[in-house]
Amino acid sequence: MDRPLPDLSSLRPQGGKRSTKRDRIVEVFLRQEGHVSADDLVERIRREASGIGRATVYRTLQWMVEAGVARKVDFGEGRSRYEASYRHPRHFHLICTTCHSSSEFLSSDVEALMEEIAAARNFAAAQSVVQIYGTCEACRTGAQASPLAGAATELVFARDALRMAIATERSGLEFYTRAAALTKDPRGRSVFEKLAGEEKEHLGTLERRYHDLVAGDPDLEGRPTFLFFKGAASGVFSEGTKKLRDGVDDEQALLIGIRCERGSHNFFKKYGERFEDSEGKQVFLEFADEERAHLDLLIREYRALRERQGASRPSRPAAAGAAIARPSRRRRAVRRR
Repeated sequence: MDRPLPDLSSLRPQGGKRSTKRDRIVEVFLRQEGHVSADDLVERIRREASGIGRATVYRTLQWMVEAGVARKVDFGEGRSRYEASYRHPRHFHLICTTCHSSSEFLSSDVEALMEEIAAARNFAAAQSVVQIYGTCEACRTGAQASPLAGAATELVFARDALRMAIATERSGLEFYTRAAALTKDPRGRSVFEKLAGEEKEHLGTLERRYHDLVAGDPDLEGRPTFLFFKGAASGVFSEGTKKLRDGVDDEQALLIGIRCERGSHNFFKKYGERFEDSEGKQVFLEFADEERAHLDLLIREYRALRERQGASRPSRPAAAGAAIARPSRRRRAVRRR
């Protein structure tokens, strides 16, 4: 996959002068897929741009790591490797100690656990690295697995992001359909029906988008999973649907919907903002915006319902006046004496 390269001038350190050699090294590096060692990059630079020395390549690699253009990883081979950060989501690695191959993955559960541990120890984490060492399937059984690196990771990331959004949309559709059937207030019911309709429409759009993505790469469906989220945001709506089955009034149904949409919005926004620029990131942030719009609508309807309920009840002064106008039984009994 051809990737548009970033504006290299924006990556230079403040006050740093333009370096044609460094720009050339960065261009070559960003076109590579997977993980390359410093020696690998030196050989590729020599084939494409003679006159650039090994020391210049090494210094540029270090600069790219500090500038956030590259990540430095260690696969236990006795030498470091480098991978591009640009348009490549942050991830973890499964590393085979036999062939030294690596497979990438990301898990919100792992990240949440690391954040919980750091918070419990009052530790300000700057970087997290998860590497699982073992033996890959190819080395154990001889089976050839589809590689997952570089451009392939970007496609799989987009595929898995769409799968997550589709699962969440289906779960949301079930929730709003159920809420509309239970709600007695006509206005509240119309809001739930509107949201159910939007969820159905968005679901169709996401499914078509997924179909188009898979149609562009016949091997995409069979590639390993990159995003592991264990239900994630879709689980929020599943729990909400269970609570609706317990029997709730209109106000409670709106509150459950607000909690579901807030949880879904926060999840997709939080993880979308962590990723590098890519189609997967775009899917997450677009979905976060949709969930935010639904959240705002539910909050407005909840406030309107409370106002309607307040208007239909006698105010405290009126109720107090009515109580004064109607003496209690004890007072009436005293008067008859």
